[in-house]
Amino acid sequence: MAHVRTIKPPAAVPTLGKFDHTILVLQGGGALGAYQAGVFAGLAEIGVVPDWIAGVSIGAINAALIAGNPPDQRVGRLRAFWERVSGQSPFVPPASLDPIRQVFNFMSAASALTLGIPGFFAPRMPPPFMAPEGSPGALSFYDTQPLKATLEELVDFDLINRKAVRLSLGAVNVTSGNSVYFDNKEIEIRPEHIMASGALPPGFPPVNVDGEWYWDGGISSNTPLWYVVDQDYRASGLVLQIDVFSGAGELPKNLNEVQERAKDIQYASKTRYNTTRVKELEELRGALRRLLDKLPPALQSDPDVKRLAGISTRGAVAIVHLINRHNTKSANFKDYEFSRATVMDLWDFGYGDVRNAIDHPEWRNALEVAPGIHVYDLSPSNPT
Repeated sequence: MAHVRTIKPPAAVPTLGKFDHTILVLQGGGALGAYQAGVFAGLAEIGVVPDWIAGVSIGAINAALIAGNPPDQRVGRLRAFWERVSGQSPFVPPASLDPIRQVFNFMSAASALTLGIPGFFAPRMPPPFMAPEGSPGALSFYDTQPLKATLEELVDFDLINRKAVRLSLGAVNVTSGNSVYFDNKEIEIRPEHIMASGALPPGFPPVNVDGEWYWDGGISSNTPLWYVVDQDYRASGLVLQIDVFSGAGELPKNLNEVQERAKDIQYASKTRYNTTRVKELEELRGALRRLLDKLPPALQSDPDVKRLAGISTRGAVAIVHLINRHNTKSANFKDYEFSRATVMDLWDFGYGDVRNAIDHPEWRNALEVAPGIHVYDLSPSNPT
């Protein structure tokens, strides 16, 4: 992907103020994760350095590639990963073939389903319906051991576990159904934790981590925003939320578009729900704070009052939202279409969206969803 442009950063990069944390939140979405990599390349170019990264599924892989490398190597390692997984379909059609680009993309997706993806997953032989019931081979169509080798090559797990950057990876416990986050603040992160976060059934098998079996965190919630917001609510945070599925979209015109639109809605961040919940929680927090202020001085030292006082305030939060609203002509198979042409496009779309946001500072017009909590939408209104 050597064609990716590098543009000199502007003299003055817009800022939103000072925060205790700069947090990167990465959604799941398979091949669409190349958009996140492009966004990060743009952010890195203007000096944005996250100290906390939370990811689910492909977002967990991108998160590990970032947190598991020093700042000057992060974009290069992301590029190495995305070049590897797009190596099965390296042909980039010329512009003259754009009218039939969807045909090439369909062939690439079919190749991924049939042959797997280099450095990521391989089809099971024999197929799962021929494997003994209850065996690992009976639980998925693909083997993800190639991903483990890729992670061990491209990610420095010693660096992750030195905790210079906090890393949180979302998964779901297969037997309890509970959402779980593997967090290097609390445990030692290994390749298995990343693989568990991306173990989407029935394509990929559940992953055993310390005696428990886990699937892809996107089954429960495809965006780790709430984990981040709820974890350290008294600290202020600049949250950079990079989504690869768009909840908003046009009315479908055919069955392929119906399937694509349904997938977008299923895996997109539930913005309205998130905004409503934030508003409700902050209104309750404000009511609690006002009630505590009315208590007589003699009660202010009561342990229960002190505990309630601690949760009655939160730090300022700015959620900067970038959403992939670009059409790669991959229809409803866009999350497993790993052609080099599409991966390059997605990278460039993400990079370009960051540049566009910096060049047009009107993006700083924010929606205040609750006192001290603002949402900024950087996504282009007229994407390609």
